[in-house]
Amino acid sequence: MKKIFGLFLVGVLGGAAAIGGYKALEEPTVKEVIVESQPVKYVSAPSVSGTNLDFTIAAQKTVNAVVHVKTESTINTNYANPWMDFFGMESGPQVQRGSGSGVIISSDGFIVTNNHVIEGAQSIEISLNNNKNYTAEIIGTDPATDIALLKIEENGLPSVDYGNSDELKIGEWVLAVGNPFDLTSTVTAGIVSAKARNINLLRPDVNKDIFPIESFIQTDAAVNPGNSGGALVNTNGELVGINTAIASKTGSYTGYSFAVPASIVKKVAKDLMEFGMVQRAFIGVQINDVNEALANEIGLNDVKGVFVAGVVEDGAAAEAGIKKGDVILEVGSRSVNNVPQLQEEVSRYRPGDKVSVNVWRDGKLKNLALVLKNSNNSTDIVEALATADNLLGAELTSIEADLANELGIHGGVQVKQLTNGPLMGSGMSPSFIITKVDGQKVYDPEGLNSLLSKKNGGILLEGIYPNGKRAYYGLGL
Repeated sequence: MKKIFGLFLVGVLGGAAAIGGYKALEEPTVKEVIVESQPVKYVSAPSVSGTNLDFTIAAQKTVNAVVHVKTESTINTNYANPWMDFFGMESGPQVQRGSGSGVIISSDGFIVTNNHVIEGAQSIEISLNNNKNYTAEIIGTDPATDIALLKIEENGLPSVDYGNSDELKIGEWVLAVGNPFDLTSTVTAGIVSAKARNINLLRPDVNKDIFPIESFIQTDAAVNPGNSGGALVNTNGELVGINTAIASKTGSYTGYSFAVPASIVKKVAKDLMEFGMVQRAFIGVQINDVNEALANEIGLNDVKGVFVAGVVEDGAAAEAGIKKGDVILEVGSRSVNNVPQLQEEVSRYRPGDKVSVNVWRDGKLKNLALVLKNSNNSTDIVEALATADNLLGAELTSIEADLANELGIHGGVQVKQLTNGPLMGSGMSPSFIITKVDGQKVYDPEGLNSLLSKKNGGILLEGIYPNGKRAYYGLGL
């Protein structure tokens, strides 16, 4: 997966979708893919030789709490296998493996990692620094921040305490701790290069209520593939971020890495523990950064704050009196000078929370009180819906019209990927098209949701694979 950031390739650092992370198809062969690129020169991280800095305590407090995350998923390959065709064999689904790192945040086995590390995984194995292995359960995921929460069944585990990422200063020393490729924990040092960076790494999806929040901590600590989900800690050994991405032409470290700040990680993990989903608050505004031209146009003396380009009708901002043309300067007691900073501040809250906002309007400062709302424009806490995707443990989509015509069926729901859930143990493979549930026809995902919401206990799924092979699968909900 590649993203362009300036002249750099932003490489996600680990997991099945990572560039440079290890992936293998079990059958028929394993091939190494090398991405060729022109070398780029960077100044190396400052040397700590001759200083009084001592990183040993911070390293000792964190290495045993950073784990290796291994994932497996089954994928359908679209290429022909001439050897299997020659022997009259059907080429079946392939096993794809991925890896990354994770951080134990509680002694009873809660682990934070990146969403992209475990996305689409059917099984997740955790390896501790002492080489003990555990099977992990997904508690919840948040694609909007690229954070996921896992759980292993164990007590008395070493864990990392949260630090205050807000207090990080540019130039402050930090350590990146990862557990890549089963090498046990590795530690590198660097400084905070910048804060509140938006590198357009995460993709929005309005249909799934995914509105990316990017306010990355940028560091020059050496971070490489397999370190995704690892810890960024301060010199006290406190967690200040989760390492997520690198800026590189080669997919390996060349000077910049990015971490989700602990202020976001802590809130997301807490929500996933309590609700199984993130309780995201919204102000209800369209916003832009303030530049010099805009500041001069509206008469703002300093280039600061976030410009309100529009206000959502009946949203929190509208009800509090915020107007189009205002400049938001503070949320709570914290200054906001760009969109990522504003997103980070609002991400600390839940729907229904009250927060004060300072705005600039026509040369005057105004303090307004907002009651934040959810994506449905209400102040209620949002309950996790029991959709077919999470009931069955799969990524489901409507069947494409061309494929339906080719198979001679009307409607159906196709299984794109299997995750942790009932389908994984049923013997079903990805690409299967569900056409009936207990004899009742299924035409689309909404209809499948409706049918499954009325079921309890054993069910029978009937359907067909794209090659025309029909199959039946029994499972329990």
